[in-house]
Amino acid sequence: MNIKYLSQRAAQAIDVELMAPGGGGFVFEQLVELAGFSVAQAITKEYHHDKYPRVVVFSGPGNNGLDGLVAARHLTHFGYRPKIYYPKRADKPTNNGLMRQCTELDIPFVDTPEAGLQDSDLVVDAIFGFSFSGEVRQPFVSAIEALKKTQLPTVSGNLNNIGFEPSMLVSLTAPKEGVKHFKGLHYLGGRFVSKSMEKKWDLNLPQYPGTDQCVKLC
Repeated sequence: MNIKYLSQRAAQAIDVELMAPGGGGFVFEQLVELAGFSVAQAITKEYHHDKYPRVVVFSGPGNNGLDGLVAARHLTHFGYRPKIYYPKRADKPTNNGLMRQCTELDIPFVDTPEAGLQDSDLVVDAIFGFSFSGEVRQPFVSAIEALKKTQLPTVSGNLNNIGFEPSMLVSLTAPKEGVKHFKGLHYLGGRFVSKSMEKKWDLNLPQYPGTDQCVKLC
């Protein structure tokens, strides 16, 4: 079985269908929760908290950044000690709620990429998602440059076109066209696609093991 790699347009259309009342029936917050949980669980498969306890999450201004906040919360419950760099915070109920959840778990928010990377063992890149386009602006120019320079292992939720290649990638829903030749560890997360939707889009998704919310592709 050959898994399908989605174009940006197809991936966006599937996201819309997942949240359509006559489609998947999901609400936005559910998909964010499942995506972030998938990233966190994939991290546990390759970077055990005994060796990589201190994690910094770089969260961007969009949906990918919200996935990062969810991942940080779950990583705390999994035994890690995360901190979050989240410089552009939208004043919206979902964003505020996720930030509050992290604060309740005593997850610190840091002010600079350098403060995040200091004394960390692992980096989670949740800055931009697959649909990002346009010019990268500060403070994310500095954040991306810091990611490029760090010697720490890095995990990205969905690969983007910002010129940074992580140690491990967690594709969400289905892998995108730009990751066909990715050479690092590669997981798929987002165990929420129905069989009818999989068939409609000819996704050929792999079987998830047991009760896991992620599956290793390579």
